[in-house]
Amino acid sequence: NPKPMKPHQQCWFRVTEELDDDPRLHQVLLAYISDYGLLGTAMYPHPMTWAMKNVQAASLDHGLWFHRPFRVDDFFLVEMDSPSASGNRGFSRGTFYTRDGVLIASSVQESLARIRSKD
Repeated sequence: NPKPMKPHQQCWFRVTEELDDDPRLHQVLLAYISDYGLLGTAMYPHPMTWAMKNVQAASLDHGLWFHRPFRVDDFFLVEMDSPSASGNRGFSRGTFYTRDGVLIASSVQESLARIRSKD
């Protein structure tokens, strides 16, 4: 029974295994993680979640930019917001920071969220 909330959230992440130093591995894993939470953030102002049986939700497109080297096996903060959600579409942004507050990556996502018809 979700209550409307402001479209903003912050989460700490890290990969629990110590990883190789190859920056491509860290980028691939951050790309995977970057999809977590953006759609849900766009839904916060609305009384629904993607887990409800009558809700159809999907990521429509996703962009990601790496700004500087980082490691995903060290804690990093993801801050997400959604400045627009209307007409069954949501727009969300994510910013990724090291534990020292250095911006390492940015992401955007457009999503679909709608109530399924009963027919």
